[in-house]
Amino acid sequence: MSPSADTRTKLLEGALRTVAEQGIAKVSARSIAATAGVNQALVFYHFGSVDDLLSAAFRHGAEQRVARYRERLDRVRTLSELLEVGRRLHVAERAEGNVAVLAQLLAGAQTQPRLAPATAAGLALWVEEIERVLVRVLAGTPLAGLVDASGLARAVASAFVGLELYEGVDADGALRALDALDQLSGLVSVLEELGPVGRRAVRARLRRGSGERDGGQRS
Repeated sequence: MSPSADTRTKLLEGALRTVAEQGIAKVSARSIAATAGVNQALVFYHFGSVDDLLSAAFRHGAEQRVARYRERLDRVRTLSELLEVGRRLHVAERAEGNVAVLAQLLAGAQTQPRLAPATAAGLALWVEEIERVLVRVLAGTPLAGLVDASGLARAVASAFVGLELYEGVDADGALRALDALDQLSGLVSVLEELGPVGRRAVRARLRRGSGERDGGQRS
């Protein structure tokens, strides 16, 4: 790695550590540089502004974590397995301080709009991975072709983001919510055990429900 690339990496990782340890309100070129162990002028040389550094840092962190879990996600074959990976990811993310970073960036994006696109882009990396798994897992089930995998991936990602933040104030409640998601994933297994007639009935009812919602939106 070249000295310039090494400095950029130090700043990216230093920015994430600073947010996690000090909160976004206390983030500055000086505090990030101190954490990274470099001259604060290098923040502006490499990134132009503190906001641009924070945006790049969040994308960098998300890319690193998604890559770390990609192999496990590639092995997922059921919704229950996806939830189990999610549980492990949840524990690891909180232990490593990444939940704190996400909470700070979500809060910061409310008052610093320049942070919003990068925060959304980082979350989108997770959504894309989850959607890829859902398309594979739902194929061949009664839900195939009836569930919007892209929308469901966003719902799953949003649920885990919310649970990660919620756990800080109600750990037992967050655990119960995860258990409830596990119960829902079990329903798909039950549907798969139905005979052809039962599966057709479920699909017909789901189609009818979807049509009713679409009709209500158009009226």
